[in-house]
Amino acid sequence: MKKNLLISLAVLVLSGTLSAQQYEFRTVVDNPSTSLKDQARTGTCWCFATISFLESELMRMGREPIDLSEMFIVRNVYKARYFDNYLRTGKGNLGPGSVSHTATKAIARYGLIPDAAYPGIQYDAPGHNHSELQGYINAISQVPARMKKMSPESDELLDALLDIYLGKVPQTFLYNGKEYTPKSFARYLGLNMDDYIEITSFTHHPFYTRIPVEIPDNWEHELYYNVPLDEYMAIADHALNNGFTIAWDGTLTKNFSQQDGVATEPSPDPSADEVNVTQDIRQEWFETFSTVDDHLMHVTGIAKDQDGVTYYITKNSWGESGKYKGFMYMSENYFRARCIAYMVHKDAIPKDIRKKLGL
Repeated sequence: MKKNLLISLAVLVLSGTLSAQQYEFRTVVDNPSTSLKDQARTGTCWCFATISFLESELMRMGREPIDLSEMFIVRNVYKARYFDNYLRTGKGNLGPGSVSHTATKAIARYGLIPDAAYPGIQYDAPGHNHSELQGYINAISQVPARMKKMSPESDELLDALLDIYLGKVPQTFLYNGKEYTPKSFARYLGLNMDDYIEITSFTHHPFYTRIPVEIPDNWEHELYYNVPLDEYMAIADHALNNGFTIAWDGTLTKNFSQQDGVATEPSPDPSADEVNVTQDIRQEWFETFSTVDDHLMHVTGIAKDQDGVTYYITKNSWGESGKYKGFMYMSENYFRARCIAYMVHKDAIPKDIRKKLGL
């Protein structure tokens, strides 16, 4: 009995693996992106995805590929969250997670730096690891909250901590032989953070309005543009088909496999391959916390499988891992269900939808 059970389990595992390997993808459109990065032992997918998205934006604008520093943005956000936690009497969200607008707001305020000028690893480790750093931030953040005073020394202590783990931020640096500051470099690149907006689709708020999305990582309480689900997908498709990419924010379910390079939404109905995700299903899964905000990635293109099913070519921030060396294929129904929101350039939105949104 045990032997037969083990054989049956082995067959199931093998057949599942073979099934995953039987996908044949044909690229419809794949917009340029920069090299794969690895967020490693950090909760900073939000920054890696958004920086990758902006690096593609620069390529779309005709600039050469550039590797921008994620950790320069992360460092400034650590400081912002430290103060936000103080104002919330020690009850703020100090976790490492955030969303795309956290990055663009920090860029608008502090600028950008090439990764070569600020790699953000001052400690002895082969890659990023913020486990210890996060622990210290959590500990020291409670002191000013208890004292009801953010002293200059408290701010200096946080800066010193970030210097130790991430390195001192250079006041100036060289790029292609010219000297820049973070703000002057951002101006040189020509990215306007006001051009980037976030789109969502939920029925507990009115469509065609700007709404709060009630997820913990939206600690800045930013507003998103809310559209019906079909238009939500139409915007994404229009963007990708016209040279734009998108920064995707959503859930990694058990049906998301970086190893196999595929994410699908299997149907419990044996007569269907996937769930036909409607607006109501999307809403139900959000309200029952089946869909949560736990990862951000960068969607660069569209593909079709051998049956004509649409998939989205997605760049992750886990290095060159999995079957497709850091990329994966996300089915349309997975996107419809599990993408809580995405960031896109406002010019990538079809004109009729832009008019409805007042853009």
